[in-house]
Amino acid sequence: MIHKLSPLARREAIAFYLCISPWLIGVTVFVIGPMLVSFGLSFTDWNLFTPPVFSGLHNYQQLLDDPLIGQSLKVTLTYTVLYVPTELIGGLALALLMNQRIRGIKIFRAIFYLPSVLSGVAYVIVWMWLLHPQAGLINTVLHWFGIEGPRWLLNPGTALIALWMMSFWGLGRAAVIYLAGLQGVPRELLEAAAIDGAGRVETFVRIVIPMLSPTIFFNLVLGIINTFQTFTSAFVATGGTGSPLDSTLFYVLYLYRQAFVLNSMGYASAMAWLLFLIILVLTLLVVRSASRWVYYEGARNEA
Repeated sequence: MIHKLSPLARREAIAFYLCISPWLIGVTVFVIGPMLVSFGLSFTDWNLFTPPVFSGLHNYQQLLDDPLIGQSLKVTLTYTVLYVPTELIGGLALALLMNQRIRGIKIFRAIFYLPSVLSGVAYVIVWMWLLHPQAGLINTVLHWFGIEGPRWLLNPGTALIALWMMSFWGLGRAAVIYLAGLQGVPRELLEAAAIDGAGRVETFVRIVIPMLSPTIFFNLVLGIINTFQTFTSAFVATGGTGSPLDSTLFYVLYLYRQAFVLNSMGYASAMAWLLFLIILVLTLLVVRSASRWVYYEGARNEA
């Protein structure tokens, strides 16, 4: 049964859509539109200079035969396995430090958070200096202790580790989100646990972690999405080559090479859709598992 809107409800609906129209236009023009165009281009052979030529599923078949697709996915997945736990654990540890009631704590919070909003190019250049084999600060300090530092970004065995070390710079982003979650933990629960004789470790494991589980879930999903789109650090540190020996050839870096170096825009579009499907599947798996370990206070109360 269709209910006719009253004049007041109609005016409210019109005002609502007028208010969100900039967002709707932006999403349509800059997100949905390009996605639909790239989907169409993934079935074509296009070099940016001549009209696209329909090639059917050729680009998707080429994905199966391209050895660098496997290498780039391996590098990206390895980095994800390294980075995501580091962000989850390191961000939480940093948030616990920032949650202390000490003098000037707000200044420390700003100091820890600021690096995460700096330009990606700027902080990578700083890290390239720190990791320089001869003049870098890290190898200089290691030399003081009689340790011969590696050629970080020039060695296939340590290049990806070096990029992982660079990611420590941005732990403040996850820490601020964790901090908000920590400050949302009801104090009465903590006080009740203290009265019952629970120690700090037991209180943290049995109360704080369950109450933080939605925050952990959010950071986990965001971390997976972000790492599979890693580009800036690898591009700047290796000059866009993924060297040495493709040890830092991230998937998005290889996609960039296909699109804007080799001018194979149709193949790059197919790569983009493969990346979309991989991120979608991983995100759905995490979301599917959330019912087993994520605690929502409102949902439990309703139950």
